[in-house]
Amino acid sequence: MYILKFDWNPVTGIDILGNFKLHFYSLMWVVAFVIGWYIMKRIFTKEKISLDYLDPLFIYTVLATMIGARLGHVLFYQSELISQDFFSIFLPFKFKGGFEFTGFQGLASHGAAIGIIIGMYLYRRKYKYKSLLWVLDRVVIAVASGAVFIRIGNFINSEIIGKVTDSDFGVRFIQDQYYKSQITQLTGIKDVQKAYNAVTDNPQFSELLEAVPYRHPSQLYESFSYIFVFLILWYFYSKTKKSEQTGFLFGLFLILLWTVRFFVEFVKEPQGDEYINWFGFNTGQWLSIPFIIIGLYFMFVYKAKSSKS
Repeated sequence: MYILKFDWNPVTGIDILGNFKLHFYSLMWVVAFVIGWYIMKRIFTKEKISLDYLDPLFIYTVLATMIGARLGHVLFYQSELISQDFFSIFLPFKFKGGFEFTGFQGLASHGAAIGIIIGMYLYRRKYKYKSLLWVLDRVVIAVASGAVFIRIGNFINSEIIGKVTDSDFGVRFIQDQYYKSQITQLTGIKDVQKAYNAVTDNPQFSELLEAVPYRHPSQLYESFSYIFVFLILWYFYSKTKKSEQTGFLFGLFLILLWTVRFFVEFVKEPQGDEYINWFGFNTGQWLSIPFIIIGLYFMFVYKAKSSKS
């Protein structure tokens, strides 16, 4: 028997006031940011940095991450939203085809990375207690921990799924296979969640269940890998003197995280239109390569001119 062989049909959130739904995916973002805050607090305390700088750092990081991730998704994978549903880019609502609260969905990690770098640059311009790379060297530790929970949120949402395994290994994502309107029509059950549950629990709908293929749980692959990215970064920060080498931890983060992303892309379904698909590599892989190269530069080439570099 395979450990990763099961049907995935979870409740994805809590319904509040009809169309408003508190998504567990959104809660995973909250968990990621809160844990990141505590990690940075520990770092600031360890290095005797005033905690007055911590909350502004938190605010800059949250805004930079969310704005960068959303704009990155639109530009890299779903540019049609610019003309078809423009306001849904910036608001947690869908307007096309009827008004619906969706939460902030469609977030690209490449965009988040760019957003965080820009955000830290802007933060450093206002708060000059340390260098930009000093901030980046430490923020990436918190970012790595947050990535673990974001991918768990993606798994809960049955999004960013993996490719079909063509075997009994993998996860059957019921809610990805059948859209809400489709599942109610196929089962004749008006309540969407009950309709999904009927597919897995009612033998009457066994044919619908059998039609769902087993897929790679790519979200779990990434989440598990990011645990090790975080642990490696934390080890080098707390147990070695590499934290004193300006840019080293930032570079190590870029190499580790985007290498994981590069290889997981081989078993991941496209997240949208593949604007780049050269030499067998998809958009996500090509976007990861520059980050890896930049990481190599900061680990092995970059030399700080001074402590304020």
